[in-house]
Amino acid sequence: MAAIPSPSRRQFLGAAGAVGTSLIAGRSFSQEVPLAPPDRQPPKLDVPDKPGKTVGWAIVGLGELALGEIMPAFADCRLSRPTALVSGHPDKAKKVARAYGIQESSIYGYENYDKLAENPDVQAIYIVLPNSMHAEYTIRGLKAGKHVLCEKPMAVTVDECKAMIAAAEAARKHLMIAYRLRYEPFNMTAIELCRNETLGKIQSISASNNQVVQAPNIRLSKDLGGGPLGDIGIYCLNATRYLTGVEPVEVAAFVYQPKGNAKFREVPSGLSWTARFPNNVIVTSDCSFDASPSRRYRVHCDKGFIDLEEAFSYRGQVLTISEKWKKTRLEITPVNHFAAEMEHFSQCILENKPPRTPGREGLADHIVMAAIEESARTGKTVSLKG
Repeated sequence: MAAIPSPSRRQFLGAAGAVGTSLIAGRSFSQEVPLAPPDRQPPKLDVPDKPGKTVGWAIVGLGELALGEIMPAFADCRLSRPTALVSGHPDKAKKVARAYGIQESSIYGYENYDKLAENPDVQAIYIVLPNSMHAEYTIRGLKAGKHVLCEKPMAVTVDECKAMIAAAEAARKHLMIAYRLRYEPFNMTAIELCRNETLGKIQSISASNNQVVQAPNIRLSKDLGGGPLGDIGIYCLNATRYLTGVEPVEVAAFVYQPKGNAKFREVPSGLSWTARFPNNVIVTSDCSFDASPSRRYRVHCDKGFIDLEEAFSYRGQVLTISEKWKKTRLEITPVNHFAAEMEHFSQCILENKPPRTPGREGLADHIVMAAIEESARTGKTVSLKG
């Protein structure tokens, strides 16, 4: 639910001034109003206990996302701690290990990745590799006896997703896909508003996720599983699925791959699609690697609409609802997305409960993405029934 905003400094000082004026007017200088707490300890201070157990994490792949977002996020975690690194660059890995207090003996390369099985300080693996490597390293991690959190998109194909799920079941380990937006309060509030039909029934949704990608970049490589749909379009797709709570029944898509632009010689620059959901909810989405950054969605309901700006960004979300021509911005306290998702997975491991975004959630997205790609290729509407 939306957080209740605390009084502003001006409101607080105004209230304090009113009390002071009243006391002076009545010439009351008694001890009726204490000027300080009775002791040094604030009476309502929440002093956290050290958690009884924590989960040790191995971070696989030390690229921009891992170093810029994931590793720093451990500072906001109570149940999760970094205990191992896997990288193809030993010098970089040693430097990162020193910064985060990780033993040098817990640094691995891709050639001895499977030796994580012998490290008792690692219970969870976070796969932060190019999309084309997700399936292999997830399956090997599960076979090593570790729980696995895999970045989205889950894999490159539907068959790879199914193989990853089967490996998790065989190993009796948890597999979670890193849909971080399912663990942060702005998107979770939007889901709650939709589920409760606060603004009535959903009629349609529009979603957009665009950015400019410069070469060289793994997102532009077909061999590494790049392309706008799997990299950023998946945010729009996943959002429309979690906002509606149901699966689309058919899709129609259009793709754009500009001729003469060497940057897009292997993957499209952009893609858009329309999806029909049950109860005739119509969704329109677009994604691009060659458009000014825009990350947003709007849910059109029969009594108003829900707007989430920066919906898919790491931070900066703004959630607004509109009803009867009146717009209200909801005051919500943000969290670190990566810390929130890692803490959720650690709790699932410690309590042996399934994660909110398991492997089948990633598979569901890939089934729809395969239909979107088929429609874009053939120019025909593709049914998802059955």
